[in-house]
Amino acid sequence: MGEMNLLLKGYRLTTAEILYHMPDHPGLLQTFIWQELDIEPKFPVLTKFLKFWEDKIEGRLHSVRVAKCGILCPLDIRHVGSEFVLH
Repeated sequence: MGEMNLLLKGYRLTTAEILYHMPDHPGLLQTFIWQELDIEPKFPVLTKFLKFWEDKIEGRLHSVRVAKCGILCPLDIRHVGSEFVLH
């Protein structure tokens, strides 16, 4: 599904700051930034990624902080006027 279709269905740019314990040094925290189109309030794309993290990645999650972009408005969509195709 294209990005514009997702935006029209309510998906918004979502950013998650993930803090996790380093596998070799559990007392140290590392930051990972994740960004993807997702839909609130359940954030299914982020939830799927965090499930993958817990199943496949050694670094134990410490915390996740989520931010999202606002709603799509008519000013966000505008006609460019031209399309160039390169072969």
